[in-house]
Amino acid sequence: MPGMAKLSRAEISAAVTDRGWRYVLGSVSTSVPAGSLAEAGELAARVAAAAGPAGTGSVRLDVRADRLVVEVAAEAVSAGGGELIDRIGAVLGEAAGPSPVQRLEIAIDALDIPAVLPFWRAVLDYVNEPGSDDSIMDPRGQGPPVWFQQMDAPRPQRNRIHFDVSVPHDEAEARIKATLAGGGTLVSADAAPAFWILADPEGNEACICTWQGRD
Repeated sequence: MPGMAKLSRAEISAAVTDRGWRYVLGSVSTSVPAGSLAEAGELAARVAAAAGPAGTGSVRLDVRADRLVVEVAAEAVSAGGGELIDRIGAVLGEAAGPSPVQRLEIAIDALDIPAVLPFWRAVLDYVNEPGSDDSIMDPRGQGPPVWFQQMDAPRPQRNRIHFDVSVPHDEAEARIKATLAGGGTLVSADAAPAFWILADPEGNEACICTWQGRD
């Protein structure tokens, strides 16, 4: 709605969770089961119609034989106060509900980000992420975003590429426990609950991330 203040991450999460959606890494998602690809496609068409012009650039539909996954940009939720997801939710009905959701980012440590970024942009056929000078994205929405972390000195004895796995905030603890049970170690929780750094038995790192601790 015009003039409405932008919602914080905490406010967006609180606004959508009880509606059966999950907030992760800049978008909210939900899914409903489908009996066939045709059924999922028909439901997707109804969702698109319900979203209307507001869905352009804000709604992504993943049509599969067993389910329809609906993703809405957090900016659309913030600007509309949840009106868009309520319209979509009315189409999905009670079948929608919290489902396993995660977003994957790849982080590359670099001494000279402007020098290495064009290589990765070209080899992946990505584009610059709008408003950022240190991250790139797949314009087709098929691959994970890649961002570049500034190094202050060479680090030959440590891996310089790691995965950032963003999960719903209330699923982070279980994911960390499972990772530790799988042979991982906790390297650092200094930035928790924004992220925890974990490593495999050979020291290769991955981060479990949430939206918390970032506002």
